[in-house]
Amino acid sequence: MNDNAEQQPPVAGPSCPEGQLAKAFVTALTHADAGARHRAEVRGRRWREVLAGMAAGRLSVGSRTPVGGLPPWVTPEVMRGGFATGTASAGGPLQTHETEAARRFGVPAERRALFAYCLTEPGLAWLWARLDSGGYEIGVPEEAALLTMAWLVRQGEAGAALDLVAELEPFVDRLRFLPRPADGPAPDADAAVHRHTVSDAVDTLIRRRPNAAVETQREALAVWQPFGDELLVHWLRTARDGHVLELAPDAGWLARGEVLLDRYQLLAAEHTLCTKHRDPKENLGILRGSLEEVVAGRPLEARRLGLLRHAVQSMVRRRGLPGSAAHLVLRRCQAEQAALPSHHALAQLMLRRLAVLPLETGITDVAPLLGPVAEEESRETGLPAGTVVPATIGQVVESALSAPLGTLVERGVVPSAEVMAELVPQLVAATTARAYGDETLRGVMAANYRAFRNRRSLLLLNLERQVRVEELPWVRAVSGQRAAASGGEGALSVLRQLGELAVQAFPGTLLPNPLVREFGVLERQCDLGAPFVEELAADIFMGTFSPKFLKAARVAGELLGGTLYERYYGIDYAAIRNLAIVETGEALTRSYDARTSPGFARLCAERAGPASRSWSAAANGTVIEQAQILTTHNLATLVNRVGIAPRPGWADLARRCFVTVCRLTARVHRNPRPLGTIKDAAYAWRHLVFHLSLCPWEEQQLVITALREEAARHPAHVATRLAPALAGLALVAEGGTFGSDGTADAGGARRFVGWSAQGHWMR
Repeated sequence: MNDNAEQQPPVAGPSCPEGQLAKAFVTALTHADAGARHRAEVRGRRWREVLAGMAAGRLSVGSRTPVGGLPPWVTPEVMRGGFATGTASAGGPLQTHETEAARRFGVPAERRALFAYCLTEPGLAWLWARLDSGGYEIGVPEEAALLTMAWLVRQGEAGAALDLVAELEPFVDRLRFLPRPADGPAPDADAAVHRHTVSDAVDTLIRRRPNAAVETQREALAVWQPFGDELLVHWLRTARDGHVLELAPDAGWLARGEVLLDRYQLLAAEHTLCTKHRDPKENLGILRGSLEEVVAGRPLEARRLGLLRHAVQSMVRRRGLPGSAAHLVLRRCQAEQAALPSHHALAQLMLRRLAVLPLETGITDVAPLLGPVAEEESRETGLPAGTVVPATIGQVVESALSAPLGTLVERGVVPSAEVMAELVPQLVAATTARAYGDETLRGVMAANYRAFRNRRSLLLLNLERQVRVEELPWVRAVSGQRAAASGGEGALSVLRQLGELAVQAFPGTLLPNPLVREFGVLERQCDLGAPFVEELAADIFMGTFSPKFLKAARVAGELLGGTLYERYYGIDYAAIRNLAIVETGEALTRSYDARTSPGFARLCAERAGPASRSWSAAANGTVIEQAQILTTHNLATLVNRVGIAPRPGWADLARRCFVTVCRLTARVHRNPRPLGTIKDAAYAWRHLVFHLSLCPWEEQQLVITALREEAARHPAHVATRLAPALAGLALVAEGGTFGSDGTADAGGARRFVGWSAQGHWMR
């Protein structure tokens, strides 16, 4: 229920899918790359499925069961923005591994026949062999179902296995439950993770094509400039006092000219990148064209003779006489440059080096792969020994490095919190699976979790929550195998490490929702009572918050009551504590869990101001930002409940946040659409205030002085835009306050927030 009567909740309509369909259509028609055109065609086909399903009522947009007839645990195919296409990710035509299995099992190539075979003795034996060897992959979670069933049968849990089969049976025609074969078990992710596999690196290198501009220059240096020198020398043999054709060409000169022209035809046919030699106005074209005329016995007309003499003089003037010391040095340097191996050739060498590694894993040691060309490799490939692997190729190999997550961050393989969020499920999968006592079951559940985390989030309304891994029928079937207290301590250790790494490595960045979800999984294993809250989308926000937002604000109040943060943002954390007590008591009185926190929603709307009473993305954004301010968007939870203590210290993190603020503020200048950048800068600023609030007062003053010095090192427009924010921070740190509108008379001080429905002062 919306507490703001004037606010009209949005309805998920077809405008977004129609816009995405139009983009895909244009890309499919106009993109230069054939692969990009094909991918756009596929996207367009899926967006048409979305629109058709919405029009026919087959899709319920905003629901956690968007596809009629499919339960929430089925993995839907989801497009950008959270729109389901109506197709299950585990559906569609039979996969190659399914048709191979049907042939091997001697059953029809149908999913129902494959499922039925796996319920027989030979089918169970085949599944048990996969379990014991670890020779399987789980691409979508459904592919873990039959393995789990087989494990239950072997453990004597026939009743649980039959219940699982009964729940899956209605969908065995439509969904694939058979695991994919693999050469061996997946690598242990306890200590190391990887962003890309060796196979990914190989694919990237295979797609690398020779750089046309570089290869054109190489051809010019290696072929056409030396040939131009030969033509120049040939014409100079007819010169007297620097003027060509002052001496009549003799028969030997004409014969050598014919040889040069014949060689030109061969060179032009073999080397086709350069085209300047074909231009009759270029020096090489003038020399060649004039030679063709003279060798054919036609005297040069005055205009062509003038062009010829000018071309010869300019070539000598620019580079010196062929054979002179300066000319020899120039041509030697150019020949050495042309002889350097191309990046494409070195990419082919790297493919040779990678060929001996397992394809579906990361690389534990990249140093041997990045070494210079060895003598044996030189003999085999023709590349000069000692040639250094260029950075662009090295980065492709580095992206497949398998190492602790912190190492990947330090080496730049993980450049952002978003990329970090992509890798964390590898660690969380291993941590989650430790709760299972049986080793083979741990392997299945870890693989299942990794596949589940590839499931794209749905667009949800009415505070619906995304499906959790515990809701999958095969996970529920083995839930009793989880040790009640097992893994909690390990999960807390991983959660603390990940939290510290995220805050330390990306201090000015909002924690992305995929990372927040992984934190939530670990928190549930620890049973900390630590509420992690996601970033909400302003375009579908309906004015309500779930109770965990109020819980997170209360946790923040426990840490930040009476601090710079509370004073800067004008928060009354004591009132929030009382509100939490009241709403908790009301929920207990009603004897059921509340789906919303009306008091918290009302408080955020009041803090956002009058603009929040009308529906718009900007008005919603102001309310959502107030929720982030009150909760610190998980920072206080990480510090106060998880116990993170980043090594650089809070003052260092505050300074680094300000570097991010300055970088983002610089992008506002002359930006016709700066509001997104201003919003991100305000997020980084809020993190700055949070970190600074955990410092003693004396250290706060030193940091604020350092921030002013940092601002002065940036362009004047950056310092000018940030001056009101810095003045406001200094004002509050010294005991001052803002007015109700977030401003103060002293020095034009302003409270820096990102969202505004009336236009932002930083513009």
